[in-house]
Amino acid sequence: MTALKVLIADDEPLAADRLVALLDPLENLDIVGIAEDGDQAVALAAEHQPDLVLLDISMPGMDGIEVARHLARAEPRPAVIFVTAYDQFAVAAFEVAAVDYLMKPVDRNRLIAAIERAREALDHREPGEGKAADSLFLTEFWASDMSGLVRIAAADIDRISAERDYMRLHVGDRSWLIHHSMASLEQGLDPAMFVRLHRSAILRRDFIDGFSRNASGRWIAQLGDGSEQPVGRLYAEHVREMTGR
Repeated sequence: MTALKVLIADDEPLAADRLVALLDPLENLDIVGIAEDGDQAVALAAEHQPDLVLLDISMPGMDGIEVARHLARAEPRPAVIFVTAYDQFAVAAFEVAAVDYLMKPVDRNRLIAAIERAREALDHREPGEGKAADSLFLTEFWASDMSGLVRIAAADIDRISAERDYMRLHVGDRSWLIHHSMASLEQGLDPAMFVRLHRSAILRRDFIDGFSRNASGRWIAQLGDGSEQPVGRLYAEHVREMTGR
């Protein structure tokens, strides 16, 4: 059996040490690096091309969900197992196709089972499944509601608004919260379909009916549901790009 190259990413040294201690007795595993934050995780992944990443979610700078989105563009794409003290990120982990989601303190048997799942996923990975192409855009989201999980197609989203550490997806008269950053959504969504017009707002282009100016000369987007969205000064150039003015 070929040894799995494993990268650990956790900003808590004790948690990283515990994972190392759990992995050391296991056969056919090679720990190629330990990252202390999200940016370092991306850099080490590019350097070592791990097969498996054990990834914390709550880290300084780039969080684990954003790191997983970067890794999804790698070739070959590594398997990801989230290891976290928080259970509220499970839906976001599902969206980025994580192999498993382990709660701290990590149980040895659960970790072994998760690694076996990762091996199976890697064995069935198709050539070219992961790629670094900029054309790899988000096509769907999974959000929680009263009945469980609901799939939301990106093409159905009218607008996205920021609410602290969460983003609200608006589809008609309904909305759902997901755990993402505005920056990662702006990067991940197809720019031919979506445009960012404010630091806390992304809109589907064909949901915008027009633009007007207020008394101070600021652009205001007129939306398909009759509401309005002020355009941030930093994003006025997007209006000019859309309208040619």
